[in-house]
Amino acid sequence: MAGVLPRDACPFYTTLYGKGNQMNERNTENMGIQLLAKGRKGIFHIIFSRIGLIILLLVVQVALLVGLMLRFQRFIPHYVGAAMVLNVMMVLFLFNSRANNAVKLTWLVVITVLPVFGALLYIYTQSDLGHRALKDVLNLRIEETKGKVQQDASVAERFAREAPDAAGLARYLLREGFPVFDATQTTYFPTGEAKFETLLRQLEKAEKFIFLEYFIIDEGMMWGRVLEILARKAAEGVEVRVMYDGTCEFALLPHSYPEELEKLGIQCRVFAPLTPFVSTHYNYRDHRKILVIDGKVAFTGGVNLADEYINRIERFGHWKDTAVMVEGAAVQTFTLLFLQLWSMHDTQPEIDRYLGTHVELPEAEGYVIPYGDCPLDSDKVGEQVYIDLLNRAQRYVHIMTPYLILDGEMEAALKFAAERGVEVVLILPGIPDKKLPYALAKTHYCSLMDSGVKIYEYVPGFVHAKVFVSDDREAVVGTINLDYRSLYHHFECASYMFKTRSIPAIERDVQETLHQCRAVTYQTVRHEKLALRLCGFVLKALAPLL
Repeated sequence: MAGVLPRDACPFYTTLYGKGNQMNERNTENMGIQLLAKGRKGIFHIIFSRIGLIILLLVVQVALLVGLMLRFQRFIPHYVGAAMVLNVMMVLFLFNSRANNAVKLTWLVVITVLPVFGALLYIYTQSDLGHRALKDVLNLRIEETKGKVQQDASVAERFAREAPDAAGLARYLLREGFPVFDATQTTYFPTGEAKFETLLRQLEKAEKFIFLEYFIIDEGMMWGRVLEILARKAAEGVEVRVMYDGTCEFALLPHSYPEELEKLGIQCRVFAPLTPFVSTHYNYRDHRKILVIDGKVAFTGGVNLADEYINRIERFGHWKDTAVMVEGAAVQTFTLLFLQLWSMHDTQPEIDRYLGTHVELPEAEGYVIPYGDCPLDSDKVGEQVYIDLLNRAQRYVHIMTPYLILDGEMEAALKFAAERGVEVVLILPGIPDKKLPYALAKTHYCSLMDSGVKIYEYVPGFVHAKVFVSDDREAVVGTINLDYRSLYHHFECASYMFKTRSIPAIERDVQETLHQCRAVTYQTVRHEKLALRLCGFVLKALAPLL
């Protein structure tokens, strides 16, 4: 088949084509390269594999830690005064910490219910054992490279003149290392299928390098077709790098998967791979989705590289997702974001030679600011951008998000925008992928509706899109959910757009999606299942820890 890497060139991979009379419609599809044999995934493979051993060792370590803490608790004097002193000390420490108020409240609940164990658990999580060294290295790398992509002063001045109310946001993002660009074209994709088709065409054009960074990669037709092109491009001399998050090792990809990619000439690294040691490092995940081709084209959004994202397989009804393609000067920021994480363990990282390879598109309209959010510092960039959009909106802010687990600041911003007369619309899943976040989302419904926020649920299935669009002139498309995980604990990225040609398409997609939604009302909330309501009621106290 044209475009498929010959078997004799790579004898160590298998393809999933049917044979003889057993061939069916799915077998006749071009599945691309499939590195894993059947039976390499699933619960039994996890149990009887390296991952199963790691999970067992982690469970043993957690049990030992809990046992030690409980044993230590037994040696605390049985006088109420001792526990009271410890409680008072922890309360004072929490109130003087820089943590978010909701996080403080959650820890106060834990420490009050479990005075000694809760205090020890808090000390352990804040000590960042096994993570502090990596945190220092990555923060140093980010600081060293923050100025690699320079702000064109004339572009910043023009943006400030054309959007004086948004100039403050641009200054804030520049402070974080993210310049504003013109000469950049954006293309919005209202589905994963639309992104996939364009992604394949763009990959075929690669001549110098391809960088991929995804939270999830799973074998199937989508990844197989992408991998087929990557392998061929690597054989042609194109530099190909792939990075994915270590949580893929739980059930999707084996620990040895990078070695299989290396055999295809593809460099591969795993972010925070699983190890048999308990560490707070596992709390910080690489949730970004970045694809950069030759420094000329970049993709981001909610779409990972797995078949459910293009509705080839069904998991939670129809999978509604979105993405954006960036072409032009702004691609440099995505290139830098990728290289910062990729090179965090390199002593002499090569970065400069991959920057400045973009193509200027002077005919492009509007401005673009790609940005990232790092959970290792105190700046919650993703949340600040969302709140800024809400605070400046005059007519509407329309939002699509898969999760709704809000801190006080974000909930207040949503409510205040609606109370000012801004039409605030939230589109959430009708069929959830996770029951607990779904229950927690519903605990915010009545409070938001009290202020005039309009909430809708997507009837055909699951909304995985992360989209803000406001007043027909501003939008954000990226990887950042409205929950604690994304806003506080994940590496994230997004693209802020001002008066680009794609913004009408984003709002049009929101309106078309609304036609497939049911409105949430006080009555529908009252008729929710009692178990779901109780679950959300109980879990809300622990929401920042989930």
